[in-house]
Amino acid sequence: MIWKRDWGLTGRVWLTMFLLLIVYLVFLAVLWMLGIGTSFLILIAVGMAFIQYFFSDKLVLWTTGSRIVEEDEFPELHRTIEKLCREADLPKPKVAIMQSPVPNAFATGRSPKHAVVACTDSIMRLLSRDELEAVLAHELAHVKNRDILTLTIASFISMIAAIIMQNFLFASLFDRREGGAGAWIIAGIVAMIVWFVSNLLIMALSRYREFAADRGSAYITRNPKALISALNKISGRMDAVPPEYKAKVEGANAFFIIPALSGNTLMELFSTHPALEKRIANLEKVEAELRGY
Repeated sequence: MIWKRDWGLTGRVWLTMFLLLIVYLVFLAVLWMLGIGTSFLILIAVGMAFIQYFFSDKLVLWTTGSRIVEEDEFPELHRTIEKLCREADLPKPKVAIMQSPVPNAFATGRSPKHAVVACTDSIMRLLSRDELEAVLAHELAHVKNRDILTLTIASFISMIAAIIMQNFLFASLFDRREGGAGAWIIAGIVAMIVWFVSNLLIMALSRYREFAADRGSAYITRNPKALISALNKISGRMDAVPPEYKAKVEGANAFFIIPALSGNTLMELFSTHPALEKRIANLEKVEAELRGY
């Protein structure tokens, strides 16, 4: 298998991380100038990041109602993933099935040795063998790129901003220092701005990782057309799924190959995935690369 690095994509990822770093440093400097103690907040954020990183697989499986399945239950699915893992030079992950009319797939886990790849029963009925293989390869590319680690690091200070944003009024009532209440109010306003800006950057980072996983799928399978076909099928079927079913799994959208938007939340304003047209254009470029054009 070839595994070419897209330097343009890599550059955008690093630029986004750099901008996040600048935002976070400014935020911490403002908190320091206001005299807001951050030790306790950092401790809480460390705990949240620890849980997010080390228990992400269990949390995602629990929230989506997915279950680990053994080889004798879904032998063809296991064989397909084993084949793709050999191509991608990855250890075989755990395999899970999610009962849902929403056709989708996801990967989670803190490292290749602790990964889970899951798909819904409906996507297995919807896609052809080659299309499903391309989707599973996309999820394995997330594992190979260690995307859980990347997003955990990226969202660390954003967690601190969220804690302050949710509790600054309460904290201002109990801060007996001279000017303490005012400092907490200013910190809360700044935290809102930091949370908003950082989440826009994190969503951009999430979109870049989707591009990278699409490219990874094409390199693993050498069949970008299969993923293009799969994305079109999933997107088309998603429009026909009743909103209440999409709402049940909406919390895991960042993990899915295509988000399940019910149309009744603000999640559409903070897209974790690129537009379908851009993903297809990206895959068409990879196909030209593979053909040597």
